[in-house]
Amino acid sequence: LHVAGYVSHSASFFTYGSGMDIENICVGLPFCLPLPYDLNKHGTYKKQIAMKNFAAIDFETANKEYTSVCSVGVVIVRDGEIVDSFYSLIHPEPNYYVFTYIHGLTESDTDNAPLFPEVWKQIEPLIEGLPLVAHNKAFDETCLKSVFRLYGMDYPDYEFHCTCVASRRVFPGVSHRLNNIAAL
Repeated sequence: LHVAGYVSHSASFFTYGSGMDIENICVGLPFCLPLPYDLNKHGTYKKQIAMKNFAAIDFETANKEYTSVCSVGVVIVRDGEIVDSFYSLIHPEPNYYVFTYIHGLTESDTDNAPLFPEVWKQIEPLIEGLPLVAHNKAFDETCLKSVFRLYGMDYPDYEFHCTCVASRRVFPGVSHRLNNIAAL
């Protein structure tokens, strides 16, 4: 699924890998936070320490409302290796679809899907103690905070990092769409 592929790419950004699907990732892209390469005063790159433990997360929304999350994918990375993954459809609120052309999901796909709080109960133990990473953190973090607020849940103030911001530092002048960066 679309969301799972994006989460896989986010995970590859923060480890030493790249891959097209959630089951076959981590092959060769050196990219992580803190950035693995930093331009020094001589114009050459110096290697930095890789982020080895994190959870990559990606939400899809049904419409322009941040509360309308209709799917979530999570990849858990520990010691630089993918150790777990999770994907679920979510019954969105409000439940109408505008973004089917982006992710392919429709109302019929999520009619019988669980509500966000039920899904989050499965995700929460997987990500406990881990920083979260997302490509375009502003979107995914806003979605997460919005659905927590919608359902009256206490937001635990997760540490979030952005692969899109990191890619702009490392690869200036190229398209920063996740699939393009992961292919470098």
